[in-house]
Amino acid sequence: MLENELRIARQAVTLAIEITRRVQADMTGADTITKADRSPVTVADFASQAVICSVLNRNFPLIPIVAEESASALRRPENRFARDRVAFYLKSSSGSSAWDGDDLFDSIDLGSRSPADCFWTLDPIDGTKGFLRKEQYAIALALVNRGRVEAGVLGCPNLDHPGSASPGGCLISAVRGQGAWMETANGESRDTCRVSLEQDPVRMRFVESYVSSHSHADMQLAVARGLGINGSPVRMDSQVKYAVIASGKAEIYLRIPHPDTPDYKEKIWDHAAGSLIVTEAGGRVTDIEGRELDFSKGKTLSRNRGILAATPQVHSRVIRTIAQLEERARS
Repeated sequence: MLENELRIARQAVTLAIEITRRVQADMTGADTITKADRSPVTVADFASQAVICSVLNRNFPLIPIVAEESASALRRPENRFARDRVAFYLKSSSGSSAWDGDDLFDSIDLGSRSPADCFWTLDPIDGTKGFLRKEQYAIALALVNRGRVEAGVLGCPNLDHPGSASPGGCLISAVRGQGAWMETANGESRDTCRVSLEQDPVRMRFVESYVSSHSHADMQLAVARGLGINGSPVRMDSQVKYAVIASGKAEIYLRIPHPDTPDYKEKIWDHAAGSLIVTEAGGRVTDIEGRELDFSKGKTLSRNRGILAATPQVHSRVIRTIAQLEERARS
């Protein structure tokens, strides 16, 4: 099941890996635009979304794509240089001249659809700040059907496959009920993903974001202490954190709503692919109250509060610890 969908998804993400690595190597300040919400978007975001949406639409024209970016910022006259850069990378990678003007904008805006019973969801560059630092970022693509993620692909250009001696990043894929696997981006080496079996808190590891506003840092530290985990967390951007959990390099990824933004709801494209990959690698992914993630309510996880991805050995203990700490804070 889903063999063709997964094959095409992997092809599309692999193309985006090649393009985004080239952009990152050449990166200049002019390759970044500030969106209306003051968040950065780069030439790589637009190029990645354009190529992936184009491939998906060509092969599955009836399945809508729900992606993070739109071409609105790129259409503005003052961003013409960035637009030309996007077209340059797409043309030089594909050998096609069909990336000019409206064709480019239309390809990006194929991702501007609304969720349906079955849809793709895409984050073309998850972890833009990590991308700008030339560190970890992910290209995240997932197929959602009736609120459940059925297939997911993470392209991690700066996360090397442990079985390969050469750099080049890796591709992590999963299909519901069929497991998860990691392979080199060039296809040379492939291994099944399994979460860690570690049960000793002293040796357990958190993985968390560089950006402090992504989680309630003080509460997360209290959770770690409550569990007896004293080691320093591994810090990185993007859904690469899910890949680290799925491959057994850490045991806990936690996003607790920040007290400054208690009503914030997670975006579906930030978690769809990664959550399935961890689940299929033998882990558990829920919100911080233990509820399954519900991808059927639009572009946000509006029925969920925070995120917890962890190994089975520690997942329920994290839930209990958070509940106890929150109850103590209320009393």
